[in-house]
Amino acid sequence: MAENSAWLMSGLEDDVRPRMFEVADRGDAFALATIVKADGGPRPVGAQMVVTARESWGFLSGGCIEDDVALNAREVIDDGQPRTIVYGTGSPLIDIRLPCGGSIEVIIERVSPTDAALADLRSLTTARRPAVWISDGRLRKCIAQEDGDDTAPALIVRHYFPCQRLVVIGSDPFALAIAGLGQTVGWDVSILAPFGPQAHPPIGVSYDRRTLAEAMNDPAPDRWTAVAVATHDLEQDESALIPALQSPAGYVGVLGSRRKLDQRLAGLRSAGLDQPAIARLSAPIGLNIGASSPWEVALSVVAEIVDACRGDTRRVVAPSRKPHVAA
Repeated sequence: MAENSAWLMSGLEDDVRPRMFEVADRGDAFALATIVKADGGPRPVGAQMVVTARESWGFLSGGCIEDDVALNAREVIDDGQPRTIVYGTGSPLIDIRLPCGGSIEVIIERVSPTDAALADLRSLTTARRPAVWISDGRLRKCIAQEDGDDTAPALIVRHYFPCQRLVVIGSDPFALAIAGLGQTVGWDVSILAPFGPQAHPPIGVSYDRRTLAEAMNDPAPDRWTAVAVATHDLEQDESALIPALQSPAGYVGVLGSRRKLDQRLAGLRSAGLDQPAIARLSAPIGLNIGASSPWEVALSVVAEIVDACRGDTRRVVAPSRKPHVAA
């Protein structure tokens, strides 16, 4: 991202792992800047920037410190010496203020393209396994989260979770809008539509026209997968909902009227699903914001997925809070 733009478009990239891997694939070293302490400010501990000699991605504040972080990061790339910088209250940098008040502590480390920790992070990311980046600024490692919490005496402990996946079943404007908004917020989106158009959707998402029996398990949903069913056909809905509710999928919702809800739930019971599985279903799908247009419905669905996932830092979604589903 060119840095001469007045708009900090690079800050829209919250997960900088793809940029880390992209730069490493070019054979270049980069600087990784991580917030390790935060008292106020718009960004949490763990927010990161990736900086190269000419580019940067991610953001650490409201645009008021990024240029200085990039300047220091390039010096770290050159000399290899990590830096710890405090911005805001208690900082010696009197010419850089945080309009929101408080303070932010950032550690900047140099990462070579052949760093073993970076290779391990890539492997864990590809395998959709939670990872922990552990570093003192000079030496670092990356381990699977389930392998323990061997973080002492690390200065940087950054947890990475699998990218949110969104599987949309259907091909009408509602399905397109849900998929499109999911893509906009940075999720890995795919549309499954066995009877959908031959042509690929006019948005850059994966598209699968195989039967749902085949497509729903390739790859199988994990707890970082949200499934949004929007076929408007009870038989097709069940073909998607049954495997989704039997899987570890973190969120499952179905578009449809309340008039058909009892019939839909009866079909799920007849298919052998127990009440705890059925209670995970969000139906009708989305937050109750009075949505009617495709984009409004998409907004309600994406917001409901975010709301459900934010309840636990592991992104495990709690059972649906809609009592009419569990009845």
